[in-house]
Amino acid sequence: MDAAWIALALSLKVAAWATAINLVFGVGIGFLLARRRFPGRDLLDTLLTLPMVLPPTVLGYYLLVLIGRRGWLGAWLQEHFGINLIFTWQAAVLAAAIVAFPLVFKPARAAFEAVDGQLEQAARVLGISEMAIFFRVSLPLAWRGILAGLLLAFARALGEFGATLMVAGSIPGKTQTLSVAVYEAVQAGQDGLANLLVLITSTVCVAVLLAAGWLAPGHSGRRA
Repeated sequence: MDAAWIALALSLKVAAWATAINLVFGVGIGFLLARRRFPGRDLLDTLLTLPMVLPPTVLGYYLLVLIGRRGWLGAWLQEHFGINLIFTWQAAVLAAAIVAFPLVFKPARAAFEAVDGQLEQAARVLGISEMAIFFRVSLPLAWRGILAGLLLAFARALGEFGATLMVAGSIPGKTQTLSVAVYEAVQAGQDGLANLLVLITSTVCVAVLLAAGWLAPGHSGRRA
């Protein structure tokens, strides 16, 4: 029983950090692609959407190549700062953030594209800075779509398995998230623990998806 709650706490921690990272980068890049046109824009959009369709194990392999002891980033971090990301909860955060990134980026871009550009232009005429326009005009008008995407990304990060297992492993209390704990419980024949872990995961994900659906633009429940 204790193992289930430890895995839940770690999963929530990993999902929260991954969602916070995607809040910054997903919203920022979504706004950039919604408002700027430049060569390679469509290619960049495709590359950023790839984690949605690539197998998680492939993403995990890419991460190993990047942050592993022999990876160019991993070797640099180890040499200069003594930091080793492999088999740490931080590696699980990175894996979850990458896998869930399109679920923030795509809704954020769509939400910003739906904002009336004339409102932003009117703000410019009034002499408001671009940063102020983003926080006072664009973001308040797009927040529902962004928040729905963030909730979906949180649920996806909570259930991430393949990439997490490859870069973080399954160390109880340190890197063993709910999805990995389910796999380990099934492999060990611990059906009771597996059932409990599945129930916890399903309950949390259903609650998050219900909240995301209610926040989605155009949801009829808000007009009732």
